[in-house]
Order: sequence, then structure tokens, then C-alpha cells
Amino acid sequence: MSDISKITLPSGTTYDIKDAGARELISSLSGALTYLGTTTTALTDGCAASPITIGSTSVTPKAGDVAAYGNSEFVWSAAESKWREFGSTGSLKALAFKDSASASYTPAGAVSQPSFTGTKATISSSFTPAGTVAISKGTGTANYTPQGTVSAPAVTVAVNTASVKPFGSAGTLPSFTASVSGETLSLGFSAGTLPSAGTAVTVATGIKSATASAPTFTGTGVELKAAFKGTAGTASAEYTPAGTVSKPTFTGSAATITVR
Repeated sequence: MSDISKITLPSGTTYDIKDAGARELISSLSGALTYLGTTTTALTDGCAASPITIGSTSVTPKAGDVAAYGNSEFVWSAAESKWREFGSTGSLKALAFKDSASASYTPAGAVSQPSFTGTKATISSSFTPAGTVAISKGTGTANYTPQGTVSAPAVTVAVNTASVKPFGSAGTLPSFTASVSGETLSLGFSAGTLPSAGTAVTVATGIKSATASAPTFTGTGVELKAAFKGTAGTASAEYTPAGTVSKPTFTGSAATITVR
């Protein structure tokens, strides 16, 4: 719902509207706190001192009046006609009553590089850097077999065969003869004989399969021993195992911080 503060009648006359809500709020604020100042009159919680002295003025407190005494603050209760302590400035330091404060500090600079000072020590150790390895034949359990013989593998081949008749006789060639006796010509002819095959034999036509047994090695084992022989040496190095580190120093430029 909108608020209105004035109304104009048909006659043209304008009237102000009384704000009942505002009047009620103003009435409720009549008991708001009013700070009187610091009093020299001793005040304690529940005391009924009235009037009190503020500066050089005598003041009779009314509801909501506030006065400070020492580090404490008191408000006047009209219903009880007594002062009631409601706050203390005892925990506040001097800066709470200042408008500004300043301090000097060094915001930037450099730190000197520390140095280390210690006592040298030497580390020594013995070692054998070089030598020779001697190999000799022992009399114990054999650990390798240097020589021997390898057996020949047994090879088995299976072939496919067929029966074939070889060439036998070539036969004879035909022959022709002619002779003249008197006036008679006599002719002679022999047809000869055909070639003939020989007795059938079996021949191989291809390899069906072939296998060979694994060869075996037969030798005499011996034991070999190895021994290293070298010349011992010594190595040493210096180091600094312990000491102290110098304390660094800081060098900077002073500046001022102001708090308002």
C-alpha cells in the first residue's frame, strides 16, 4: 500500500496528513541514550548519585543519560533512579583515544650472505684397483667339459616306389636282298624283329619322410679355478664435516607508517 503525506480536496484546498506511525516512533525514541561526558562524581553500579558534576556543571540525570567515570560507563535508569554500569574502557589502550599514530620501521633491504667456517678432516680407504686373474685346473668336481666327441645321428628316409620295366632287346632291322642269276632277278626281304622290354624293377619316385636322431656329446669334465691377484692401494680425500655458519645481518632503509 502506497504512503501519502498530503491531500487536496475538490475545493482546491490542500491539507497535510498527520503521520501517526512517525509520531509513535519519535515517542519511542524519547528514551534514547544521551552522552553527558566524564563526571568527577564517583559512580558505581546501582548507586543513586544525582545530580552529578560534568566539568564544572551540575547535571541532574534523566532516562537514557550516559556518563563516564574512570574506565567505566554508566546509564541512568529512570525506572530505578539508579546508575547502571554497561561498559568499560579499561581494556582499551592509549591508541583508542588518538586520531592518528605513527611508527618507524625498515620495510626493505638486503641480508648479508652467511659464510661457513669448519675444520678439515681426511677420509681414507684401502682398495685393490688392478691385478691379474690366474686360472688353474683343480681336482674337485668338474665345472666344464672342454673337449670330446659328438655322435653321428641316425638318419631314416622313407621313399615312394614304382615298378618300371627297363629296355631289353633292340630287335633287328628289316633287310632286303637282290640277286641276278642268268636273266632271273631274285629279290629277298626280311622284316626283322621288334624291340622288347626287360624284366620289371622297382624304383624310387620321391621321399615320403626323413628322420634323424639327435647327436650326443661325450667329453671329459674338468674343474677350473680362478684366483685374482692385485696390488692394494689407498685413497684419501679432504672434507669439512662440521663448523659454524656466520650470522647474517640485515641492512635496509627506514620508513614511517601512519595510522589514521
